[in-house]
Amino acid sequence: MSLVAVSPVDVDDLPEYPIPSTARLDSHYFLQFNVNRFDRSGFRKRAYRDPEVGFFGMELFFKSHGEAPLGTLPTEHDDLAFLLGLPLERWMGLVERSFNPLYNWHKVRCDNGEVRLAHPVVQEVMEAALRGHLEHKASNEDKAVWARRTRLKASLKACGCSDDLCADDRAVAWLDQWLIENHNGQRRLPQFEHSIRRALKAASAEGVLGGRRGGI
Repeated sequence: MSLVAVSPVDVDDLPEYPIPSTARLDSHYFLQFNVNRFDRSGFRKRAYRDPEVGFFGMELFFKSHGEAPLGTLPTEHDDLAFLLGLPLERWMGLVERSFNPLYNWHKVRCDNGEVRLAHPVVQEVMEAALRGHLEHKASNEDKAVWARRTRLKASLKACGCSDDLCADDRAVAWLDQWLIENHNGQRRLPQFEHSIRRALKAASAEGVLGGRRGGI
């Protein structure tokens, strides 16, 4: 398959690339690589006949990891040559071969209106990596919220609040959010007690406490 990256294209006819241009994997240095799938791929079979193209084709797979949107490449030959650190003449010599480094790359329309190159397998790997990254981030955020609210329960107890209030996760979550929005500084007693009193007063006015305000 020979792809002329700078050929004219009707943008409206292009498939939309699903990964937003703002998505990032800055701290992500590991990518899934399905060895069995690669062994059976048409790219690998052809690369044995032209290892130079195979090498730079693999380089493009990995370089696309750092592009925006993730998993895409620019369409201009100058940009692709620069990405690989090749003189334009050498790159053009590669891309003009019947089997070239852009094997199975195709043009897509990105969410920012830019036209770029995408590869179905690279896209699949990028989507899985981004999904895992977001799940890990959400898990860490959930752990942070749980730890913060556990500390808040201890502070409420230290301020004389009832066991019923400290065990009311809905009320504690409401108080936690109020304090995020209205308390400045660290959550350390005794300074924190004033903000807790204000939060409890606001919660009582909103009917959040359900009559279990406790001893403060």
